[in-house]
Amino acid sequence: MKINKLLCGIAVISALAFNNITVRAERAGIDNISSHEAAGSYYNYPYQDETPPAQTPVPAGYEPFHLEHYGRHGSRWHIGYSDFDKSYDFLNMAHQQHKLTPLGERTFAVVSKIRDDARQGRSGELSDIGARQHQAIGKRMVENFPEIFNSKTYIDARSTVVIRSILSMFNALDAIRSEVPDLHIKTDASAADMYYMNYDDPEAKALRLHADTTALRQFNLAHTCKPDYLKTLFNDSVWAADSVGSELYKPLIKVLLNTQSHSDQPWLVDSVFSPEEIKCYWLQRNALWSTRGGNSKITYNRMPFSQANLLNNIIASADSTLTSSTPSANLRYGHDTVVLPLAVLMELDNFGEEINDLEQLAQRGWHDYLMVPMAGNIQMIFYRKNGSSSPDDVLVKVLLNEREATLPVDSDLKPYYRWSDVRDYYLKKIAPYISTNNYQ
Repeated sequence: MKINKLLCGIAVISALAFNNITVRAERAGIDNISSHEAAGSYYNYPYQDETPPAQTPVPAGYEPFHLEHYGRHGSRWHIGYSDFDKSYDFLNMAHQQHKLTPLGERTFAVVSKIRDDARQGRSGELSDIGARQHQAIGKRMVENFPEIFNSKTYIDARSTVVIRSILSMFNALDAIRSEVPDLHIKTDASAADMYYMNYDDPEAKALRLHADTTALRQFNLAHTCKPDYLKTLFNDSVWAADSVGSELYKPLIKVLLNTQSHSDQPWLVDSVFSPEEIKCYWLQRNALWSTRGGNSKITYNRMPFSQANLLNNIIASADSTLTSSTPSANLRYGHDTVVLPLAVLMELDNFGEEINDLEQLAQRGWHDYLMVPMAGNIQMIFYRKNGSSSPDDVLVKVLLNEREATLPVDSDLKPYYRWSDVRDYYLKKIAPYISTNNYQ
C-alpha cells in the first residue's frame, strides 16, 4: 500500500521537518513484517523458544558485577471485555441468521470460548505464556552473567502494584532461584515506588491527548483499509456490508492478534484478514506508540522524558554499587508504557532519533514490536576492571530485549561503554525533568 502524506491542513504538522533515523540491518521493511509482529505490543517475546543473539566477548580484564533492569510484564489477557463482547455480538448475530462461512463459524467458536474464559475475571491478567517468558528471561540472566548471580548476590526486585507485573516478577525470581538457590532476594510492590516505576506524567498526558485529535487522527484516516475480512467471514456480501461493515474490524483483529498470548488458542489472523488489513492495523498502532513515547515535535519532544524519574533511579542505584564487593541486581517489573519511552529516552539503537512525520516511522525502522513485545525488557550490565575499585574503570553494556544495543556516546569498545560517559550524558539530559515522589 502506498504511504500517503498527511493532510496538509493540520497546522501542528505542516511546518515540521523529519530527521533521518539510522536503521539497523535486522529491522524488517514494512512489507516483510509478520502478522505476529504486526500485533505490536501484543507480540510474543521473540526469544521464548529460540536463543537470543550471541553477545560480544567482554573486554580483557573486565568482569560483570551488577545488573540494572526494567521489564514489561509477560503476555496477558486483554484488559477489559469490550473487544470480546463486540466481536461476539456481531458474529453471534450472523450465526443466528446463518450468514457465516465455515471460517466464520470457526472464528465465532474461538471468540465465544475466549470471551467466556476472559469473563471469569481474567481482564489484564498474566497468561500461561507470559509466565514462561519471564521464567526463560530470568534463567538466561543467570546463564549469561554467572559472576553476578551466585550465592553472594543481593537482588532487590520491585514491581508495580498490578498483579500481572507482580506475577511476572515472581516467575522470573523463581527461575533465578532455581539456578542459584542460596542468593539473597528482597521483593516489593508499593505505591511508594510508582513515581518512578510507572509515573503518571500530567504534561505528557496532555500532549498525547492533543496529538490523538490532530496528527494521529489524520494519519489513521489516511491508513484505513477496505473491509476485505467480510468476504472471509460472511456468506452474504450485501447483508455483511449493511449489518457489519467496518465495525467488527478493530475489535476482532485485536482479539485474534492476542491469541498468541495463550497456548490453547489457534492463530486465525492470516485466514481472516488480508495482508493490507493487518498492515493498516499495525501502521496505526505504531503511530499511536510514537505519540505515546517517541521523540517528535508533534508532542514537543516531551514524551520520552516521562521516564526521567526511572532513569534517574537506575543511575543512582547503579552508582551505589560501584565500590561494593558484593554482586547485585536491581530488577523492576512494570509496563509497556514505561519500557518504550525509556528506550527512546536512552536512545537505544537510535530509537531516540527525532521523527516529526508519522508517515516516516515505519519506513525508517521505528517499529513498536522491537521495543515493547510482551515481556520486553532493558538490561544494563556493569563490568569492573579486575583489581580496580575506581568508578572510572567501570564499563556498561545495554541489552534491549536481550540484543546488544548502541548508546548515544562514543566508545572504542562497542557495545561496551564507559559508565562515566553514559552517566554524565543521561544526567545532563534528564536534569530538567526529574520529579519527586508524588504519592499522596
